[in-house]
Amino acid sequence: MDGMDRRELADFIRRCRERLGPQEVGLAAGPRRRTPGLRREEVALLAGMSADYLMRLEQARSPQPSTQLLRSLAQALRLDDDERDHLYLLAGHRPPGGRLAGTHVRPGLLYLLDQLTGVPAQIVSDLGDLLAQNTMAQILFGDICVPFDHDHGQDHNIVWRWFNDPRMRAAYPAEEHDYWARLYVADLRAAVARRGSDPVAAALVARLRASGTEFGEVWDRHEVAVRRHSRIRLRHPTVGLIEFDCETLATPAEDQRLELLTAPPGSDTAGHLELLRVVGRESFAG
Repeated sequence: MDGMDRRELADFIRRCRERLGPQEVGLAAGPRRRTPGLRREEVALLAGMSADYLMRLEQARSPQPSTQLLRSLAQALRLDDDERDHLYLLAGHRPPGGRLAGTHVRPGLLYLLDQLTGVPAQIVSDLGDLLAQNTMAQILFGDICVPFDHDHGQDHNIVWRWFNDPRMRAAYPAEEHDYWARLYVADLRAAVARRGSDPVAAALVARLRASGTEFGEVWDRHEVAVRRHSRIRLRHPTVGLIEFDCETLATPAEDQRLELLTAPPGSDTAGHLELLRVVGRESFAG
């Protein structure tokens, strides 16, 4: 099974062709156009493919097109990113990367972060880069979590810090270290797979494997688990052990996440947070 939805793919390509005028692709309209949009021959010429193959695509009787052909067809039909991704999915292929926000946080997310004054909140990339955090998160984590800064190298990446910064592990109960190592790596593996052939993701994995830590051993287990919610216990130098429910809200592209740390029902966490708000920021390094 190639995963193609031939009928839907045929309909989508045909409708995209019919809505595109010759002038939009630099062709002369010419007389006697009996059908709307571009002719098959014109699209085939723009895409560098045969008109016969395009006809078979539109008649839902073609073999599975390659990703190279789909890329050319998407360019010929002037598809935007969402339409291009839809084309790939209908053809049974994973959409290419290229829309990931990287270290740029969307203004809407930053605005929402600023409104969250009562609970710790962070914005994290799918690869684990800490991009921004609110005041409560700064007070809670101190200097064990540093937001993205070009001067900090890999320090802003949470996965990197888990395996390479003893201060971060010291903030978590020792009996939970294996759990968190596996969870961070399983979530990273899922993100790397979503990104496909992404050099940034590949470089991060390569650096982690070369770090001389147990990352390579955990990575080789090939465990995959997207982190959506979890229970977190932290040892803070001022209030001691403090427990949170972590809820993760992902952007549509799943390249950035807003992580909220809230008080579990019936816990002392709300009181601990209020105390931290009063005493202010104190490093876990103490």
